[in-house]
Parts: sequence; structure tokens; C-alpha cells
Amino acid sequence: MSTQAKVLANLTAVLGTQWGDEGKGKLIDILASKFDIIARATGGANAGHTIYIPDKDNPEGKPKKFVFHLVPAGMLTEGKICVVGNGVAMHLPTFFEEIKVLEDAGIETAGRIFISDRAHLLFEYHKSIDELQEMMKDKKKIGTTKRGIGPCYTDKARRIGLRVHDLISYETFEAKYKENVDMLQKAYGKFKYDMAGELAYYKEIIHRLKPMIIDGAYYLNSALEKGQTVLVEGANGTLLDIDHGTYPYVTSSNASAGGIITGTGIGPKKLQSIIGIMKAYTTRVGEGPFPTELLDDLGEKIRTIGGEFGATTGRPRRCGWFDAVVGKYSVMINSLTSINLTKLDVLTGLPTLKIGVGYKYMDEQLKSFPASLEILKDIEVDYIEMPGWTEDLSKIRKFEDLPKNAQAYISKIEELISCPAKFIGVGIERGDMIFRD
Repeated sequence: MSTQAKVLANLTAVLGTQWGDEGKGKLIDILASKFDIIARATGGANAGHTIYIPDKDNPEGKPKKFVFHLVPAGMLTEGKICVVGNGVAMHLPTFFEEIKVLEDAGIETAGRIFISDRAHLLFEYHKSIDELQEMMKDKKKIGTTKRGIGPCYTDKARRIGLRVHDLISYETFEAKYKENVDMLQKAYGKFKYDMAGELAYYKEIIHRLKPMIIDGAYYLNSALEKGQTVLVEGANGTLLDIDHGTYPYVTSSNASAGGIITGTGIGPKKLQSIIGIMKAYTTRVGEGPFPTELLDDLGEKIRTIGGEFGATTGRPRRCGWFDAVVGKYSVMINSLTSINLTKLDVLTGLPTLKIGVGYKYMDEQLKSFPASLEILKDIEVDYIEMPGWTEDLSKIRKFEDLPKNAQAYISKIEELISCPAKFIGVGIERGDMIFRD
């Protein structure tokens, strides 16, 4: 795939550019064969990568579906090394459940996956607190996945978090763990929680975990110095970034390019290729502003055709037109070198497509994506309309073979966001991708 090589570098990152769920897992799975190491940088089990691969036992039937929340998507590519970086909120029960799914499917994992010793541990009490916090917010709830991500990162910022390396000395770990539970129950009340059961679990898994623990930053930087190649996968999406997203309706980590650096310990000068994943339309899960949202039957139709239900929670995703203001903002924030436009096939059959090209607030044209939710709530979106197409895209593998209207739609998006679409998704399976030079 010479066209792939031209948009990749020894260190390449793939990250989301909208509100998550853009289809990062599929491109990571496709590109994994071109890299020696695939590393996860940020987020936790609130992020889900859904991947479909051919079923060797049933080649004519449906592809196999894998959903990963913590294990890097590169695990599906034979022989590749995977690293969970220090920026990940690590819920070990979920991690080992995913390892079991892989092994049950006949995929070898031993000696192929490692965890940074600096990654923070996420416990069941973090989930309990997450739910309590959402209840306390009442009508102002964020719409979290209730996976404990926010409380885990809160402990990290408060400097009371426990990290993977703490488990090596179990007695010290247990003492710190009990101190944290006591402190949190004083703050939130005596919430229901099986402390003894969780401690027993961690004591039992230490022997499985120890061979996987590494100094992640040293490992990845050493690999690059030796000439090995690294693909870094982001989680969530840029508009969910704690600094640059639609705050407070965001995740608790940096889902933008900054998280790639801090979440792995790889220096910024080494990052040369950053691929942003954008759906050919826009979706988001949970609460918060969504300027181009479709609240009619068309939004429901796109959701149904696109299978727009959360990989982590199963919640229906809100659907809307492609938002070029969001796209251009993400290109700027992340210094994207190219994009993967996904799910183009979902728009097949719509007679007219719209693209949001600008925001107007109180008769003023906004220059970029605004920080204020009050402004976002009352903006007027400027749209352009483009003709749709009816042809089936699923077997097309060259840009030139796409319907002229589909080509025009892609070209218009490239023009509006000032970034080339080097990858175009036309279906759910591994091979359903157009690579462009």
C-alpha cells in the first residue's frame, strides 16, 4: 500500500476530531500491520473501539465483531506489540476481560501487551462516586458513561491516585487504598461498596500483571531510537477534550493531540503524522451542545442506517449534518496532516446533503468554535446544500470510481477544513476503505 506509506511517519497518531465515536478503531486496525508497536495514550473504559474482521471459520458469513475499551486495537494484528500508556485510566477487570475475549478467539496475547507503570488505576469506588456525582447534578448532569473516569482523574489531580507500579508492593498498595476509601466515604457518605472483594481481586491478579508492567515512556522512546515504528491511538474526540472541548460536557482527559504526548511520554518533535478521524456527518452521545443536530425523522434515519449506538453503553447517538466549523477547529487544535472521512456510505440515498459552514451569533459571524455554551445554544448555523447520490459505495476502492456527487462532497469538506482526506470509509469491514494519494 504505497499510498499509505506517503501519509505515515515512524511515529503516527490517530485521534478523534468530533465528539468521539468517529471510527478510530477501524483505521488503527488497518494501519497496525505497517507499525511495530501500537500504543494507547488516553481515556479509559469510557471509550470503545469497534472493529469488524473477516471470520476465518465462516468466510461467507458475517465478519467477527470486537469491541475494545482498554486493549489497543492493534491486538488483532498478529505479532504486533501493544502498549497502554501512562495517560490511560486503567480498570484492570475490564482489561483482563478483553484479554480473555481475544484468547477465546484464538488470538495470542502473551508477551504482546504491556502497561505503563505510571498509568493510574481505576477502582469500583470510582464508579460509585461517578454515579453519585451525576445524581447530585440532577438536571445539570453531564451524561457520563458512569465508568468512573472523572473520579479516577480527580484522584490523579488531587495527588492521591494509585498507579500500576503501586501494585508491585501489595502491602503498601492496600494501606493507601484503604486510606482513599475512608477519605472518600467521609466526603460522599457510606456508599455501598465491596472493599474486601476488590482487594482480594487485586491480590490475586498481581502475578498476571507483573510481566506486563514497563516504564512506558522509556520503552516507546527507545523503540523509536532503534528505528522501530509506533502508531498511537487516541480515545474519545477533540470536542470532548477537557481543555478544548464543549466544557463541561467533556471527558476528563486531553483527547486532542496534547494527550498523545503527555499520555505516552514521547516528545512532541517526534510526532510528524497526525490523522484525524471525521464522520461524513456528525454524532455525539450524552448531554451538551450540538449545533448541526437533526431532531427530525432524518436524524433517526441516519442513526438507524449508521448503527449509531454507543459501543460502551449502547446509548443512541444524536445525529446531525457534517459541521465544518468543528472540523476546521480540530484541524487547528491538532495540527492534522490528513483525515479519515468515515461512514460515507451511510449518506447514500439522501437526495440533498447539508454542511454547516459557519456560526452566526447576534448577527456576528464567529471566527472559530466558541467556548461559551450560552453562545453555542443560541447560534445560527450557516449551511450549504449539495446533491446526494444513490449508488452503492461498499465495493469502491478508488476515489475516481465514487459517484461524482460523492467526490464533490468530499472535496468540499477538504476545502472547508483545509486538510486532505487520505482515507475514506465506505463500509464497516476492514477492507472497506479507499486510500488516496
